[in-house]
Amino acid sequence: MEGGYARRAGHRPRRGAAAGPWRRLWGRLWGRLWGRLTAVLGGRARTRVIVILACVLALDSADKGTVGALAPELRRDLGITETQVGALVAVSSLSGAVAALFVGLLTDRVHRVRLLTAGITLWALAMSLGALAGSFPALLLSRVLLGAVTATAGPVLASLVGDYFPVAERGRIYGFILAGEMLGAGFGLIVVGDLGYLMSWRFSFWILALLAIGLTWAVGRGLAEPARGGASRMEPESRLLRPRTGGAEAGGAEPGGPRPGDLARRSIRRRGIAPEPSLVLREDPARMPMWRAVIYTLRIPTNRVMIIASAVGYFFFAGLRTFAVEFIGGHYGLNKVAVSGLVPIVGVGALLGVLSGGRLADRLMRRGHPAARVVVPAAAYVAATALFLPAMTTTSLAAAIPLYTAAAFALAAANPPLDAARLDVMHFLLWGRAESARTTVRMAAEAGAPVAFGFVADMFSGVAGQAGGLEYAFLIMLAPLGANGVILLRARRTYARDVATAVASEERAR
Repeated sequence: MEGGYARRAGHRPRRGAAAGPWRRLWGRLWGRLWGRLTAVLGGRARTRVIVILACVLALDSADKGTVGALAPELRRDLGITETQVGALVAVSSLSGAVAALFVGLLTDRVHRVRLLTAGITLWALAMSLGALAGSFPALLLSRVLLGAVTATAGPVLASLVGDYFPVAERGRIYGFILAGEMLGAGFGLIVVGDLGYLMSWRFSFWILALLAIGLTWAVGRGLAEPARGGASRMEPESRLLRPRTGGAEAGGAEPGGPRPGDLARRSIRRRGIAPEPSLVLREDPARMPMWRAVIYTLRIPTNRVMIIASAVGYFFFAGLRTFAVEFIGGHYGLNKVAVSGLVPIVGVGALLGVLSGGRLADRLMRRGHPAARVVVPAAAYVAATALFLPAMTTTSLAAAIPLYTAAAFALAAANPPLDAARLDVMHFLLWGRAESARTTVRMAAEAGAPVAFGFVADMFSGVAGQAGGLEYAFLIMLAPLGANGVILLRARRTYARDVATAVASEERAR
């Protein structure tokens, strides 16, 4: 018995000997990758929160990219037109724009993690209804519902980021979270879209619905409701955050010195910048009606400029996302497979941009440039315009690829510092409603972008052809994108004062 057992027991290691080294190699690689990520993000708890929030944006972006990628299959299966495909995108954004205002009010008053969990659950339901749709009206109705529930993401994520992470890190942290938006767009365009092409567009919808169910579980189990006002902010683990030069200005915290999260606002105080007396709140913002809260947020000059800048940036990005594949294929004579191969290259540029923009702005703020979170996006929009212009006019693909990649880097780099700056200039009990106003304008711009780009392209297609019409459309829409950067520079004069006003309002409330 013992000998037989020994032979059987000895047989198992030999059977797993070939797989053992591979498992150990994979375990070491994964351990090093996860260890490096947690070191960069400041600990396991912070990493878990950032990854979950990034996945929320990734799912939203994947859904938006999927509809465009599945347009041929939708037309063939349901017998719909190009205009109806555009309507599927537009109604989703429009319903989200309306719903965002109500979500913002809820964000400032209820348990945010539960609100986000409920929103993603309804998200999965709406995707399932879309997969079961047998006609265009049924699919359109599912997209209306989907747009309404996806509006939950913007206000809730903004409020949670403000209460989870220190002020001085918000730009960098937002970069990691918005990376999910870039990865999700690529996933929806390439992976989910190709699955729909190979199998069925319904299969792609089911995939997204299943991902939403998994994300619901992750949010419910992985996120804890933070205290409002930053009392429970997650500081980086001291053993992982070791400043190179020491001191508060390096991003660390000295005994008795300022916490890292206080650096941004203390730099405003050191300069002696006074708040705007007429904007200092003299009532409890938690009890302000929705209409009065929105009006107050729009009275803040920096916030107004940033809302416009964000809407214009996403307007151009929505047009690019809708027509880029068609334009590049026609302009350079490439088929769909070749164009899909170029998407990851340009996507890497966008991913690096979203990871770099917030980090650069935060670093400049620590070095004594309090308005860096509005100056960096302004420069990024101007640079993106300057790079897109030659990329869209050249007929050389070899010259266009690096230009498009660099332009995507600049366009994506503008978003993290802008998102962080909007939190800086607002009382923490108004973050949800302020973000809902911004989300409403942004989603309205996204809804109008395909129509506006398509209208301009149709105007010139009779003279220059389909690809030429799209080229004219993109070139014309570059004008507001460049002007966007110039207008945003005006906010550098008001940003510091509006931050001081937000601090004064919070201190008065305490």
